[in-house]
Amino acid sequence: MDIYTTIDSPLGEILFAGDGSALTRVSFDVAAVRAGWRREPAAFAEAERQLGEYFAGERTSFDLPVAARGTAFQERVWAAMATIPYGTTTSYGTLAARVGAPADRIRAVGAAVGANPLLVVLPCHRVVAANGALTGYAGGLERKRELLTLEGVLQPQLWSTS
Repeated sequence: MDIYTTIDSPLGEILFAGDGSALTRVSFDVAAVRAGWRREPAAFAEAERQLGEYFAGERTSFDLPVAARGTAFQERVWAAMATIPYGTTTSYGTLAARVGAPADRIRAVGAAVGANPLLVVLPCHRVVAANGALTGYAGGLERKRELLTLEGVLQPQLWSTS
């Protein structure tokens, strides 16, 4: 049986789910709670603490037991994605090369990045287009922009009211 909780964050409510020994989902889609899941906030206290430190600018990596489940290809992409350092980005093409995927499989790499079940913790927000443009993010492009701004990759946007 899966357990879950939700927490507030600077980017909105976040869903944590797990199997009792590892974190299996981090999502901004809090409606993804499935029938039979049991709310157990205490089980995610460490994940909540580490995410809080990350949003406060005090943490650059996570030390949490995780179990991202997908196809063998997705898991290879996610493992490579996990090595992208804080404060940097990489392109889908570079990520494809790192997992040994041919150039015609970049879309498959993009699909694997998009299927990442552990947003923020597995840093899919650090994967951008070859020209540096921000593309797809399950949490929404504005959240991707905010995460990359927090990490110092992007400059904060100044909005004009005129």
